[in-house]
Amino acid sequence: MSGLFWLDWATVAVSLANAILLLWLGATVLLNADRRAWGIWLAGGGMLVGGAFFVSHTAFLSLDFGQLTRAARFWWYGALLPAVAMPLFWYLAMIWYAGYGSSPQSAWTRRRRRWLWLLLLAVAAGIVSAIIYLNPFPETLSLLPLRFAIYELGGATLLGAGYAVYLALCIGLSLEALLRPGPTERIMGDLARQRARPWLVAATLLFLLVSLLVIGGLSWMLLVVRTPDGVYLLSQNVLATLAWLDLVTSLLITTAVVLLGQAVVSYEIFTGKTLPRRGLRRQWQRALLLAVGYGLLVGLTLTAGLRPVYGVLLSAVLMTVFFAMLVWVSYRERERTIAALRPFVSSQQLYDQLLAPEKGERAPLTHPPELDATAPFAALCRHVLGARCGYLVALGPLAPLAGPPLAYPAAQPLPPLDAVIRQLASPEILRVPLDPAVYAGATWAISLWGERGQIGLLLLGDKADGGLYTQEEMEIARASGERLIDLQAGAEMGRRLLALQRERLAATQVADRRTRRMLHDDVLPQLHAALLALEAGGEGRETATALISEAHRQVSNLLRDVPPVITPEVARLGVLGALEEALAELEQAFDDVVWEVEPGAAERLRALPPLTAEVLFYAAREVLRNAARHGRGEGSEALRLRLQAVESARAVALVIEDDGVGLEPAGVNGRGLALHSTMLAVVGGTLAVESGAGRGTRVRLEVGADERAGSGEAP
Repeated sequence: MSGLFWLDWATVAVSLANAILLLWLGATVLLNADRRAWGIWLAGGGMLVGGAFFVSHTAFLSLDFGQLTRAARFWWYGALLPAVAMPLFWYLAMIWYAGYGSSPQSAWTRRRRRWLWLLLLAVAAGIVSAIIYLNPFPETLSLLPLRFAIYELGGATLLGAGYAVYLALCIGLSLEALLRPGPTERIMGDLARQRARPWLVAATLLFLLVSLLVIGGLSWMLLVVRTPDGVYLLSQNVLATLAWLDLVTSLLITTAVVLLGQAVVSYEIFTGKTLPRRGLRRQWQRALLLAVGYGLLVGLTLTAGLRPVYGVLLSAVLMTVFFAMLVWVSYRERERTIAALRPFVSSQQLYDQLLAPEKGERAPLTHPPELDATAPFAALCRHVLGARCGYLVALGPLAPLAGPPLAYPAAQPLPPLDAVIRQLASPEILRVPLDPAVYAGATWAISLWGERGQIGLLLLGDKADGGLYTQEEMEIARASGERLIDLQAGAEMGRRLLALQRERLAATQVADRRTRRMLHDDVLPQLHAALLALEAGGEGRETATALISEAHRQVSNLLRDVPPVITPEVARLGVLGALEEALAELEQAFDDVVWEVEPGAAERLRALPPLTAEVLFYAAREVLRNAARHGRGEGSEALRLRLQAVESARAVALVIEDDGVGLEPAGVNGRGLALHSTMLAVVGGTLAVESGAGRGTRVRLEVGADERAGSGEAP
């Protein structure tokens, strides 16, 4: 085979590969876009126009140059319009990506708007002039007078020079917009630009080189190949030179398309999404393999002049093998994903841990084994997300139950997260960027939400491979973080309830043994002795009276020590009245007590079911006792207390606040408040503590205001 055969084969193969890649990219952008703004339509449409150009280019290459048939004219003129439109589409896509339209009245946008109108007018004038001069439909249109006028002005030279200036302007202005972008309103706009800009700048520079080659080729055709009479001398040497120029230009465009595809699939620059999708890059790599393989095979059949059936058979075999490989790779990826998620989704053996016997004979019954969520959290960060570091922080009502933050790989002190929490005040906001120097290496904060509002934050560092988190990874991180916090809180609630039940069972057993022992060893012998004294008569009556009185006193003490089923104070006085009596017992502990009770809140508190009212009262009384016991610390400063009863749409709350020395964070998880927060959770309430050394303590106790809450009725 001659060298010209290999040249033709390579040219057709590259052209067909470009057509496949551009059509794939254009369709992917338009089909995967979340918000199809005008810039996305232009970007996707421009890629489809580029694919249409190479479809026409491939078809034209398969025709005989020596015969200007109707089909040859169709594909030749069909390629001219995309060739004119592609530079303009590229410029429009680049200025939209650089910020055109985000600030319509900015000086940056106004300056580019003037250039845009100039280019649109130039394109319109060029298309009209080209149609008149070339007249693609001489059989139906008679444009000789206008064509003669353009011919007298220089015709082809004028059109070639105008196209060269147009190319230079489109590519040059695109490069300027990329290097000097405008403002962005997207959350990750600056980061996406920073990472995608090298790919787009390199692609634009390649398009600039392509423009120079096209301008050089046009100049060579007009000045060397074209005769003074307007005839083009297409000798074998000229055709070989054009073929080489076509191949080099197509290869440069292929390289630029690969760079553009890298930016599209890695940073989602034209889909309207903030983050890329996990599998899009792999799909792009498969599209590259398909385009190269298909271009080589079909290009061979077209260039060698084989019968069409052979091309169809080769294409069928290629597609079948490619599809089989795609299915195989998909199963491999599924197995790897399941293996990465297995440590996270595997059973934590909560039932066995809760029922495990205590270690040691003297181990307290209130501290059974705790659930260890460190391993699944480490698996999430290391294998699923590929993060350098991560922190899982529980917030809101679940914070006392979920315990201290989880950290991967090692715990580091975190600063206050109040500013981050305010930024993530809505469940619609998935993430906000962080300064890693301030937040212990974390670069992203992901908001975690439950049915009762915000339940936590997931802080993530950069990916270990230096890439960006994909949209799926962010969503997996959010769902996994919420599940881990729920798992920790549920396990801790079960642990505390089981511990409380064990403690009460032990206390009941002890009280029962003491009652039996006292009745058997003390009360019954005294009653027997009293009976004997009464039978003796005389002075024995006084002895019997004393013995009966002592037995009565012991029985009374036993009855007083037995806990009542329902708190008499709450049943008789209500929650607020019972708290007033509790405060009366602690009046020496506070210098000033302020009550702020909303009328609606008082009514709702009186309407609470007995069980809910009792649990709320006990928790509030524990808070008052803690304030009285620990509020002053070791000093003698004045201690003021404020108690509020407030209502909301479906809840009523007691807010108890003191201006004492505050509690340490670890104090929140103590035995008292921890058990009361668990009991409140059982009846549908919450307990939230805000405290810190030197800034007082504020405790909010909230229960559902629905009268059926805690009564066992279905809502």
